[in-house]
Amino acid sequence: MGLGTRPWGLQYAGATPLPTSGAGTTLQAVARPQGSSGYRRLEAGPGWQTIVRDELAEAASGREDRRTALASFVQLTDVHIVDAQSPVRFEYVEGFAGSAYRPQETLTTQGLAALVRQVNTVASGPYTGRAFDAVVTTGDNTDNKETVELDWFLTAMNGGTITPNTGDPDTYEGVQDSGADLYWNPGLSIQDIYKKAGFPDLPGLLDAAITPFTSPGLNTPWYCVFGNHDDSVQGTLPNGITLIEEMYTGSRKFELPPTKESMSVGSAASSGRAGDVLTALSAVTTPRRTVTADLSRKPFTPEEFIAEHLKPENTGPGPVGHGFNSDAGETGIGYYTFEIAPGVIGISMDSTNRAGTTEGSLGEAQFRWIEKTLRDGSSRYYDTDGSPVAGQGSDTWFILFSHHTSWSMDDLEPDPTHPSERRIPGAELVDLLHRFPNVLAWVNGHTHRNRIKPWEGSSPDRSFWEINTASHIDFPQLGRIIEVADNADGTVSLLATLFEADSPYSVNYTDLSPLGLASLYREFSFNDSPDSNSNREGKARDQNVELLLESGRS
Repeated sequence: MGLGTRPWGLQYAGATPLPTSGAGTTLQAVARPQGSSGYRRLEAGPGWQTIVRDELAEAASGREDRRTALASFVQLTDVHIVDAQSPVRFEYVEGFAGSAYRPQETLTTQGLAALVRQVNTVASGPYTGRAFDAVVTTGDNTDNKETVELDWFLTAMNGGTITPNTGDPDTYEGVQDSGADLYWNPGLSIQDIYKKAGFPDLPGLLDAAITPFTSPGLNTPWYCVFGNHDDSVQGTLPNGITLIEEMYTGSRKFELPPTKESMSVGSAASSGRAGDVLTALSAVTTPRRTVTADLSRKPFTPEEFIAEHLKPENTGPGPVGHGFNSDAGETGIGYYTFEIAPGVIGISMDSTNRAGTTEGSLGEAQFRWIEKTLRDGSSRYYDTDGSPVAGQGSDTWFILFSHHTSWSMDDLEPDPTHPSERRIPGAELVDLLHRFPNVLAWVNGHTHRNRIKPWEGSSPDRSFWEINTASHIDFPQLGRIIEVADNADGTVSLLATLFEADSPYSVNYTDLSPLGLASLYREFSFNDSPDSNSNREGKARDQNVELLLESGRS
C-alpha cells in the first residue's frame, strides 16, 4: 500500500506554489492532539502550507515553470539513540536538566527505523521531483557516546537487525521498572507522577522495547556530522573523569529520589563542571541499584566514532565512511566536504568543543579550512574590508552543515586537544559566509526547535539562510527535505519541507510491534512536555517554506 493511501493520512492542505506531491510530508498531514488538556492521544491534522519567504530576494511569478532542480537532500538531526539502561544516565536530575529523562527514551531505535522508512518511501523532493541525492545527519546521533548506541544508530541507518538492549539479555534494567515515583513505570501498578498525569499502564511495553527488530536502512547515501552528545558525557560533562568512565561498563546505577544527596548531584551535573560532579557523587549515600555490567556500553572517542563509520560492515548505501576518511579516523578531525549533487558541495563542520560542554564553537584551523574551501570554489568573493576579489574557482554552490546554530556557538573555552588554538564563535562564521556569494545556506540542529533565519548581507548577493530543524527525540519529531532550484531569473529557491516518521498517529495499546512502538514513541514524546510543543514546532515561517536568494547569475 502506498504511503499516500495509508489510513492515517489526510488530503494535502494546499501551498503556494503547489508541490508535485505532498505525500508522506507535513504538506499532507501533521500530528495533532485529540482534546485540549491532560494526557492526549494523537490524530492526523491538516498539513502545513508552504510560506514563501522573500526577505532576501524577490519571488517572481512563473518561477515554478522555469526552475531547474540542482539538488535534493534530507536533513535528520538529534535522533539521540539512547541506551536507557546505562549506569551513566542521571535521570534523577530531570528537575535541573530537562533532557535527563524522557518517558519515550526506550523507543529511540524503533523511532529512527520508522524515520528511515519514511525517507525511503518519499524518495524525492515534493516540489521538483528530484530523487534525494543525500541524507545528512546533523549531530547528536547518540545520546551518551556509548559504543552500543553508535552500533544501533549505524544499523538503523544502514539496515539490519537491532537488539535494543544492554545488560541482562532477557530483562529490562532501567529506571522505568524501578518503582520510583519520579519515572513512568508502565509495567508496575505504582501510581507514579506520569500515571497521575494520564500516562497509561502498559504491561509488556518494556519487554517489547528490548526485542530484536529489523531496520530497512536508507536507500540514499548519507553523511554524518558530530554533535555534543556524540562527543561528551550526556552531551554536557567533560571526558576523562575516571569515576564516570568506570561507571559506563560497571554494575552500579543510581536511581535516586529527590533527596539532599540527589539534589546536590543534580546541581553539579547541570553546572557541567567535572569537579562539582565528582564531589557530589562521592557524597551520595543513597543505595545504588545493581545492574548487569556490559562492556558494549564503553564510551567511544572521536577517533573511534569515525573509525566505526569507516568499517566495511557499516557502509550501507555509502559512501564509505559517510563523509569521514581514514586520515580523520587517526586524528579525530570531524570536518570534510562532499558533493551533494553536481555543482552543489556540502561542507560538514565539527562545532563541538572537546572540553565537553553543551554549546559549540570552531577551532581556528577548521575556520581557516572553511575559508580556503570557499575561496577555492568561488570565481569571486569579498575581502574582509568588503572589496571584491576575483577567485580561481568555478562558482560552486555551497551548503554548510553543523550541529550547533550560529547563536549556540559561543563556548570559547580552550579545547583540551588543542589548548593554544583560538575558538571561533558563530557570529564570526556568519561574517565569513557573508563574503561568499555562492553560499546558499547553513543547516543545523541542537536546539530541538524549528527556526529559519535570513542573514542579509551588505549586498543582495552576500546573503544566505540559516535553517535550524527540530529533533527526532522530542515532539514534533521531524526531519526536513531541502530542494535547491535555479529559477532562471537570477534567483535560487530553497524549498524546505518537514516530514514525520512512517508510523500511525495512534495505535491500540496492545500493538507492541516495531511499527506500534514507533507510533507510541511519538505519542509519549508529545505528552512528555506538551507546553513546549508549539515552541519546538516554530511558527509557520519556520516550517514548510520557499526561501529565495539572489544568485548573481542570469
